[in-house]
Amino acid sequence: QVQLVESGGGSVQAGGSLRLSCAASGYTYSPYCMGWFRQAPGKEREGVAAIDRDGDTTYAPSVKGRFTISQDNAKNTLHLQMNSLKPEDTAMYYCAAGRGIGGYCYLERSFYNYWGQGTQVTVSS
Repeated sequence: QVQLVESGGGSVQAGGSLRLSCAASGYTYSPYCMGWFRQAPGKEREGVAAIDRDGDTTYAPSVKGRFTISQDNAKNTLHLQMNSLKPEDTAMYYCAAGRGIGGYCYLERSFYNYWGQGTQVTVSS
């Protein structure tokens, strides 16, 4: 049974940083794509960043240059370093695992079939 467990969320002032982690277990085969999504109250869940087995990354325009996704394959752990945080980054952040298309990891929910329970990030102005 695949399990994804997020940690590292919290409250921070605008301009601050947080580092999210996701511990993965239960895989028979490692997924091609790992990603971070977020959902703010009243809004749709949106893709933030994704990384494939080779370490190639994809970012949403709203976080590019501020967030960095990385993975430790030996420890089956995914990270999201978030710098220069803004109030609009406030959301529940979810770790996800899924498939790629044509060797590319899209930031689309439909390509991800395993999800964590989420960790809350709150950024105050």
